[in-house]
Amino acid sequence: MNDRVRILREASLAAVPEISSERAVILTEFYSGIDLENLPIPVQRAMAFKYLMGNRSVYIGTGELIVGEKGPVPKAVPTYPELCCHTLEDLRLLDSREKTPFSVSEEVIEVYRDKIIPFWQGKTMRDFIFDSMEKRWLDAYGAGVFTEFMEQRSPGHTVLDDKIYGNGFMSFISTAETGLAGETDPNKQAELRAMIISMKALIRFAERHAEQAQELSLTETDPDLKNELLQIAEICSRVPRHAPSTFREALQYYWFVHLGVTTELNPWDAFCPGKLDQHLYPFYRREIDSGQLTREEAEELLHCFWIKFNNQPAPPKVGVTAAESSTYTDFAQINLGGVKPDGTDGVNELTYLLLDVIQDMRLLQPSSSVQVSRENPDEYILRAAEIIKTGFGQPSVFNTEMIIKELLRQGKTLADARCGGTSGCVETGAFGKENYCLTGYFNLTKILELTLDNGYDFRTDKQLGPVSGKAEDLETFKGLFEAFREQLEYFTDLKIEGNRRIERLYAEKLPVPFLSVLIDDCIEKGIDYHSGGARYDTSYIQGVGLGTVTDSLSSIKTHVFDKSALSMKELSIILHRNFDNPEDERIRQLFMNRTPAYGNDDDSADSIMVDVFNSFFNAVDGIKNTRGGEYRINMLPTTCHVYFGSVIGATADGRFAGKPLSEGISPVQGRDRKGPTAVLLSAAKMDHSLTGGTLLNQRFTPQILADKSGLKKLVHLIRGYFRLGGHHIQFNVVDSETLREAQKFPENHRDLIVRVAGYSDYFCDLSPDLQEEIISRTAHASML
Repeated sequence: MNDRVRILREASLAAVPEISSERAVILTEFYSGIDLENLPIPVQRAMAFKYLMGNRSVYIGTGELIVGEKGPVPKAVPTYPELCCHTLEDLRLLDSREKTPFSVSEEVIEVYRDKIIPFWQGKTMRDFIFDSMEKRWLDAYGAGVFTEFMEQRSPGHTVLDDKIYGNGFMSFISTAETGLAGETDPNKQAELRAMIISMKALIRFAERHAEQAQELSLTETDPDLKNELLQIAEICSRVPRHAPSTFREALQYYWFVHLGVTTELNPWDAFCPGKLDQHLYPFYRREIDSGQLTREEAEELLHCFWIKFNNQPAPPKVGVTAAESSTYTDFAQINLGGVKPDGTDGVNELTYLLLDVIQDMRLLQPSSSVQVSRENPDEYILRAAEIIKTGFGQPSVFNTEMIIKELLRQGKTLADARCGGTSGCVETGAFGKENYCLTGYFNLTKILELTLDNGYDFRTDKQLGPVSGKAEDLETFKGLFEAFREQLEYFTDLKIEGNRRIERLYAEKLPVPFLSVLIDDCIEKGIDYHSGGARYDTSYIQGVGLGTVTDSLSSIKTHVFDKSALSMKELSIILHRNFDNPEDERIRQLFMNRTPAYGNDDDSADSIMVDVFNSFFNAVDGIKNTRGGEYRINMLPTTCHVYFGSVIGATADGRFAGKPLSEGISPVQGRDRKGPTAVLLSAAKMDHSLTGGTLLNQRFTPQILADKSGLKKLVHLIRGYFRLGGHHIQFNVVDSETLREAQKFPENHRDLIVRVAGYSDYFCDLSPDLQEEIISRTAHASML
C-alpha cells in the first residue's frame, strides 16, 4: 500500500468507536416538529429520510478518494431510537464495558436524557414487539430457547446486484414516476411517492458532498489535494444522479447507496455490495485498456474503499442482542469468484486484484469470501489459501454449486441463483432480488434439556414446553427422540408465531422506501421491502448447538439405553448437580471419551446428527411468512453459542453448566479426534441444500500451511468437501500457545485476529468465554 492508504488505514485503526447522537437528534426534531397525522406512513418515513440526509453532517477527510461516513466522523456510530431507544444505563454500560465499548460523552448523555428518551419512550419497535407478545413467547425468550433479531435491528439481510452500475437514480425515479402515474391503489401510490422522495434525498446527500469538497478546495494550498477535492466534487455531482462512467465513480456510487441504506434504518446485517469483482470488471477492463486507469490506481481506490467499511462499527447492541452478536463487525461481506450468469467461470483479473487488497489491508471489515465452483481454476483457490495461511480468518470459502442448488430448491430461477451468493456469515440469497431476513437463533441443545425435564425449565422455574414425559418414563431412545421432536416443534411454532407479529409491525410502522428501490420488484409492484415487494422473500431461523445436542443424545443412547451404565433418572440427577459428586467425574469421562462423537466419520453419532437436523428442517421449512415467502433454516451462531450455553445446565456429552455450546455445524470443541477429513465426511452427511447456509470452522497449526505443498493440500481439502456437498468452510491458522500468550499479555497481541464464527475479530476483544471456546477447538496438525 502507498503512503496515502497507510495513513488512512492507521487513522481508521486508531479511531475509537463512539456514540453519535446526531441521527437520533435529527430524527427526533423531525417527528416532534412536523404534523404528520394525515400522511401515509411510507411518505412519513421518506420525509424523515430526506430530513436526515439533508441535515446530517458531511465529512471529507484529508487524502480520501472515496467519501462519506455514517456519523459526523469515522467510527462515530449513529443510534436508531425508532428501533431501540437506549436508556441512560445502556449508554453508561456501553461506555464502561470491557469488551466492544463505545465512548459516550456527557453531551450525548444529556441529549438522550432531555430530548431523545422523553420523546421515544413507548414508541420504539422494541416496545411494540415486547408489548405484542404473549406470555409463553416471553417466557421462552427469557429462558434462552430462542432470540429475536428485530428487537434492536431491522430486517434487511440484503445484498445488491449490479443494477446501480448501469442506471442512475434519475432512471429509477423515472420508472417510479411512470408507475405512480398509472397507479390507482392509494397504498401503492404512497409507497411510490415515498420511493421518489427517498431517491431524491440520496442525490441531494451526494450533492452536499460535492459542495463541501468545492468549499474545501477554495482554502486548500496543496495543489495535489486541491485537485483531488475538485475531482471529488465532480464525481459527487454525477453519482448517484447518473450511472457511473468510471471505476472510481462506481465505487463512490455504491458507497453512497450503502450509507443511504444504513442511515434509513439499521438492518441486520449491513448492506453488502455482492459480487464486486464481476460488478466492477467492465469499468476496470475498459479503463485499463484505454489507458485511463492503471492497476496501481485501481488498487489504491479499492484500498480506500476497504477503509470506508472499517470506519463503520456495527451500531451498539445491549442485552441479549449484544450476547448473540458481540462484535463491532457489521457483516458486510464481499463475494468473489463463482460463476457468471451463463454458468461459466466468474474469476477475472479484478478477482486477483481484490484478493491482493484483502491481504494488504488485513482489516476486519469488510468481510470477504471466495465462491468456489467446479468452473474456477485451482490457481484462484490457491491464491485465497495464501491469504488464509496468514491467519486472520479471511477469506471464507463457499461452494458455488451448493449455493445454486439451495436457491433453486427455494424456487429461484437458474439465472437469479447463479447471480446470488452469501452475506453476513454464511447466509444464501438472490442478490438484488430477495429479502432474506434472519429472525433469530434457536437453541437446539436447550430443547433437549427441556425434553429431559418434561418441558420444565429449572433455571427460570417455569413450565415452558409441553408435558412430553419425565426422564425416567422415557424407556427407549426412540421414545426420547419423539419427546425431543415434540418439544422442538412446539418451540419452532412459537418462534414463528412471534415472528409473524413482528413482520406485520415492521410492514405497518417502519417501511423502508429507500432500500425498496434497490431490490427487484419493489418499484414494479409499488410494494415496500418489508411488505413483500421483493421478488423473493425468505425468513430464516438459525439452529445453534448441533454438535452438543448430537453428542448428548449419542451419550444417552450409548450409556443409558445400549449399555445400561446408568438409568435416565440417574442421568437426570447427575446433570442437575453439574457433575458435582466425586463419582460423577467418572461418568463425565465416560461421556466424553467412551461415546461415539460427531465429527469423526462415525455413523452411529452422525446418524443422530442427521436426525436432529432433519427434525429441525421439517419443523420449519416451507411455513409461510406474512410477506408471501417461506421460512427456512440455516446453521450458524455468531457468538450466540456462548450465550445459549450460559442458560443451559450440564449436558450428557460431559459439558459443564454454563459453558459454550458447539458452534455452527462444527463438532464439539476438541471431540473431533480423527483429523479434518473425518470432520468433513461427518458434516457432509447432512443435506446442505435443505438450508440457506451452514457454517463450519476448522483450525490448523501454522506449520502445515507453511509451504506450497500444504497449500495445495488445502485446495484439495476444500474441493473434496464441496464435492461431498458442503456449503461453507473457514479456517483459523494459529496455535494454542499463541492464543494463551495473548490472553496473558494482550498488550503484545493487539493485532492478533481470529475467525470467530462467520466473521473475524481481534482475539483480545473477545470475551474470556469466547477466547476459551476458540482455544478449545481442535488444532489439526495434518490434512488427513
